[in-house]
Parts: sequence; C-alpha cells; structure tokens
Amino acid sequence: MTRGEATRAKVFFKGEHDDFVVVVDSAEDYQKWVSDRSTPLAQVVSSFKVFATHRHGPHGRLEGASNALLENEFGTSNEDEAVIKILEKGTLQEFEVCET
Repeated sequence: MTRGEATRAKVFFKGEHDDFVVVVDSAEDYQKWVSDRSTPLAQVVSSFKVFATHRHGPHGRLEGASNALLENEFGTSNEDEAVIKILEKGTLQEFEVCET
C-alpha cells in the first residue's frame, strides 16, 4: 500500500429491488459482531446510514437510500433496522481509498 492509501470495509446486500451498502469501521469489528451480537453496533458501523447503488452492484455510486427504498426492500423505513438486516444478510467487502 502506498502512502495516502487506506483499507476500508463495507457490507454489500443485493436486494430484490436495489443494491445496498453499509460502511463498517473495520472487517475485524464486523466479524466480531457477526459471531458475538453483544458487541455494540456503534463500534461496528461508521454511521447508521444505508446507501443504495441503484442496481450498480457493490462498486456503484453510493447515494443515501430513501425511506421509500428502505420500506420496499426491508419492510421498514427505520435505517437502524435496515442496517441490521444488511449486516446479517450482506457480504463483507474491503476496498482501498486514496486519502490526500
């Protein structure tokens, strides 16, 4: 890894109506949460924000998911509940970002 690059992690969920992403602090923290739910969720996710990629997969442009998208996919517009469902059913992906 060159100077200015960092590894980040996200959980990708391919839904029936759209694709969703939740950014997590680290792959290790996410794996701990998966195996031990007593780990506080606030120590796992970067924010309680759900992003949609509008069917462009895990590498699509991230935009905040609307309440309607959440309701259609997860049966709730509550982002906290949607985050948990994505973490439970999604797949972990690590990626590098260039920080300047």
